[in-house]
Amino acid sequence: MGSIKDYVNGKVSDNREQIEYHVEKILELIGEDTAREGLLETPARVTRMYEEIFGGYSIDPKEALGVTFDESHEELVIVKDIVYYSQCEHHMAPFFGKVHIGYVPSGRIAGLSKLARLVEAVSRRLQVQERITAQIADIMTEVLTPHGVMVVVEGEHLCMCARGVKKPGSKTVTMATRGTFREDAAARAEFLALIKE
Repeated sequence: MGSIKDYVNGKVSDNREQIEYHVEKILELIGEDTAREGLLETPARVTRMYEEIFGGYSIDPKEALGVTFDESHEELVIVKDIVYYSQCEHHMAPFFGKVHIGYVPSGRIAGLSKLARLVEAVSRRLQVQERITAQIADIMTEVLTPHGVMVVVEGEHLCMCARGVKKPGSKTVTMATRGTFREDAAARAEFLALIKE
């Protein structure tokens, strides 16, 4: 599997001419002069950007965890502060922040970098933060069958900060718990304390 940056949306590549045409039409419809120098290459640039920011459609997120390993470690594993960028499916406006993942293995572990790949595979598509949070937890549960998984996602949404109610700096925090983390308040508290350090 290639690196995260290798996730490219092939449908965008296959439909490059149509997407460029429609971007140009949108620019015209909002009142822009598409013949002016600064906009001449904009439809092509937007299309290349779409290949990248929607690259998550090119992979099954379960495959992002790659090869897993037998390991007898059954204590908490945390990867925190994984930066993500996504696009709100309601306004196609960016939202971004950090993902914190913790799990208690039950005999299977994934390489630590694979957790970042999972975040990329899930977030690089039209999304809502609540779904990103649940999908990461569900995929970790399905692929690794750990004793428990906990995911906390922090996000700043431009659809709320730069338009609409215009509340810059506001953050949304979502959480998903599976297994022991759902049942054990002390385990949840330990995870939350560790990601704040």
